[in-house]
Amino acid sequence: MKITIFGAAGNAGRRVVAEARSRGHEITAIVRNSSRPDNLPKGVKVLYGDASNVEDVASLSAGQGVVISAIRPEPDKKSETVDTNKALMDGLAQSGARLLIVGGASTLTVPDTGGKTVLEDANFLPVSARHVGQASADQLEACLGETRVDWAYLSPAAHLAPGERTGIFRLGRDELLLDAEGRSAISMEDLAVALMDEAERPTHHRTRFTAAY
Repeated sequence: MKITIFGAAGNAGRRVVAEARSRGHEITAIVRNSSRPDNLPKGVKVLYGDASNVEDVASLSAGQGVVISAIRPEPDKKSETVDTNKALMDGLAQSGARLLIVGGASTLTVPDTGGKTVLEDANFLPVSARHVGQASADQLEACLGETRVDWAYLSPAAHLAPGERTGIFRLGRDELLLDAEGRSAISMEDLAVALMDEAERPTHHRTRFTAAY
């Protein structure tokens, strides 16, 4: 499969690139500057591009089966998340490629709280980080109104960090997945597995899903 990955040099993005490459897919990694990042595997085509530019998205996704967005905006540019999301949708509406988004956990509902979301629960999202969570919430809301593109939005567990690739995790839809101790976590490596499983065997269309241990 031909796959374009925006945000390929980031923490989550490069793990998605590695997972996709290990499965034998033809990867085009999109980075924001013209120098090739050292952390991407051999055999990956690296191109410069801007996910907030509709023309870039359309041209870089032409002929591709799947486009993956693993973009994380700069801390002072969270407000641009929705604009970038719109550019992705506008560009993919031209190319016809499917879109998979590595999103946020903020809109997942916390079990046994009467519908409280992660964004509203300081046990999972500190008040100081709520602006980040709100950007993710706005991004998902923008996706839900999109009907031109076949998209899926992957919300990770509340705690997402580098770790091990186990290939063992649970999938859900709109509720935060907790383990027996009440923790919600997944490694970036296993999140990449969940994303690539969806790329290879599509089961979520114009909806959100989540993955956690």
